[in-house]
Amino acid sequence: MVFSSVTFLFYFLPIVLIIYYIVPNKCKNVVLLISSLLFYFYGEPKYVWLMIISIITTYIFGILMDKYKKQSKLFLIISIIISIGFLVYFKYANFLIENINLWLSHKIDFIYVALPIGISFYTFQMISYLIDVYKGEAKVQKNIFKLAMYVSLFPQLIAGPIVRYKTIEEQIEKRTYTFEKFSLGVRRFIIGLGKKVLIADILGELTVIVLGGNESSIVYYWLYAISSMLQIYFDFSGYSDMAIGLGKMLGFEFLENFNYPYIARSITEFWRRWHISLSSWFRDYIYIPLGGNKVSKIKWLRNILIVWILTGLWHGAAWNFVMWGLYFGILLIIEKVFLNKYLEKIPKFFAHIYTLLIVMISFIIFNGNSVTDILQNIGGLFGINNIPFITEESLYYLKSYFIIIIISIIGATPILKQISNNNKIHKIINYIEPIFLLLILIISTSYIIDGSFSPFLYFRF
Repeated sequence: MVFSSVTFLFYFLPIVLIIYYIVPNKCKNVVLLISSLLFYFYGEPKYVWLMIISIITTYIFGILMDKYKKQSKLFLIISIIISIGFLVYFKYANFLIENINLWLSHKIDFIYVALPIGISFYTFQMISYLIDVYKGEAKVQKNIFKLAMYVSLFPQLIAGPIVRYKTIEEQIEKRTYTFEKFSLGVRRFIIGLGKKVLIADILGELTVIVLGGNESSIVYYWLYAISSMLQIYFDFSGYSDMAIGLGKMLGFEFLENFNYPYIARSITEFWRRWHISLSSWFRDYIYIPLGGNKVSKIKWLRNILIVWILTGLWHGAAWNFVMWGLYFGILLIIEKVFLNKYLEKIPKFFAHIYTLLIVMISFIIFNGNSVTDILQNIGGLFGINNIPFITEESLYYLKSYFIIIIISIIGATPILKQISNNNKIHKIINYIEPIFLLLILIISTSYIIDGSFSPFLYFRF
């Protein structure tokens, strides 16, 4: 079940909210657990058992670590091996078999198994919970139903953000409910829905057209690169907005997952602003335990590369994701070793252009089906193979999608937020915002009912 669907918007969510606010506070977690399991069962009935087994395993090892302090490290290692084992089997088994088969004369048969939705997200949540319990940064949850509610909580279950247990530990036991908080949640949800349906999906149409066409021109390749770059931002940040909004409606406060990443002036800054819950997870649970930058220079560079290879693999079982991770890892090393000091001195405009170009190329790698495909799409940006600058077809699509591209570029910056902070304009916005949000909801709903929507890109991770 996706947030941008008729089933979720007009059946599941209203029913859950009504029941949730009718029942006493002590029953609200039960309502959330049941509704979250139903939410996951609706979209992934085949693998709901996998999530339940993972929750039970995590619960047992958490209790064992708390009870037997001397053996806690052993229990932690075993629990992580089990969690990673599930992830490797369901997500990476065929990728490993495919690459092993390249070296074998007798081929290993592929495993016919589908990727459970959201497994990368809820696996990381359970691992972070166990590590935080082991380190004493979170109390062990002795109520299995509350732990299950945390892991399966439907606003963030399918595509994040990765909500750490210690972030909402107190909120699981006690939450505040106010009309203001609920209304802010509705506002955030509608904005996220609009970003997904009215921007990301329309840009997605353009990327499909470009990839499916036989056109070759510099403008065509730039249209693809820019639209795909904006699409993935509005798709994923839109989902995060909806998740955060739903959390507020239910009394939770989730941490932000995006902070205008396209205004960054370096790749280092970009990753402080993009998918914050994932980058901070790898920093705290992989990079720092490896020694971070508190080790020799060789080990420090090794740590960066390990983290970014794993970050790439986390996104998918394919070599383009490994390349994507290495690409960022190498660039971050270059920045940290010497480039950052120059980026700080050059005009901000050129630092922005450098960052945007690097990120744009990264998403070409991210979406590539093969090395040939990637090189062709990157080369097309710079007119390799003597392709024309523009053709009638590329001009047609440029005109057709020009307005939505401009809107999305403006929307990817804090310009509108800064304008709204002006006292006089803020008063006007207070009056027109409800009408504006209602229009977004109506138009988005029309697109959804018409069938003009697609699943979130990050569902496959």
